[in-house]
Amino acid sequence: MKKDGYAEETIKGYSKRLRHLEQNTDLDKPELVKAFISLKDVSNAYKEAFVNAYIHYVEYYGLKWKKPIYKRNERLPNVPTTEQVNMIIANSGTKYSMIFSILRDTGLRPIELHRLTLRNIDLEHGIFYPETAKGGSARSLKLKPATLAMLKKYVSEKDPKTNEKFFPTTKVMSHVWCRVRNRTAKKLHQPELKKYRLYDLRHYFATMLYHKTKLILLVKAKLGHKNIQNTLIYTHLVNFSEDEYTTATATSVDEACKLINAGYEYVTEMEGVRIFRKPK
Repeated sequence: MKKDGYAEETIKGYSKRLRHLEQNTDLDKPELVKAFISLKDVSNAYKEAFVNAYIHYVEYYGLKWKKPIYKRNERLPNVPTTEQVNMIIANSGTKYSMIFSILRDTGLRPIELHRLTLRNIDLEHGIFYPETAKGGSARSLKLKPATLAMLKKYVSEKDPKTNEKFFPTTKVMSHVWCRVRNRTAKKLHQPELKKYRLYDLRHYFATMLYHKTKLILLVKAKLGHKNIQNTLIYTHLVNFSEDEYTTATATSVDEACKLINAGYEYVTEMEGVRIFRKPK
């Protein structure tokens, strides 16, 4: 798989699933494997992951089987509120307060954060240029000032080499998130917090960005999606019934000033055009 260009994390995931199958059935008997996967009390997406891992075993050893098809059940992601995210971050230690804040501010996948080196970061301006996972598009992501201050201190203390990865692995980050999240839920008597995964910080980022801008193409770009269909889900997570805006554009400083004087606020810039909005 390495020769075929698969990422290390993907290989680890397939290996873990194959070991699970090996412990519970006979890998050399495809029909038994199919039966075992079909009877597992897990989601179709999880069964599909087992199938995708086993495909490599079948192909490598020249076995014959008819691949089962599991259709994923579509569901909207869980998106925590700003208050919930900030409560969990506030109950984290210094290091993980910074890490969770970065994921909140940027919408990075945890694996993308793990892969960052100083070559991918503009510390002066607080901008990340991540190597996008899942074959996505390149993008730049800006940190909030408070998060940048924490990052600068962390980098100063860590003093990593230019090409050295200095963020924890996805597994470690997820483990700490679950521990802090559960502790916070118990402390504040809010058991609903336990349903949120570390990855839901990415959903939070995308939902909030769309809520603020109503620009689905901007959300697509910031998430690194190549297919707009993967981004459109976030339009279902925001209710604009009480928060509708009028938008306007400006291509010059004079036009921008007139819009600001008329009560518009700056949102973003795309292809040299500045976009503004104000409540209706």
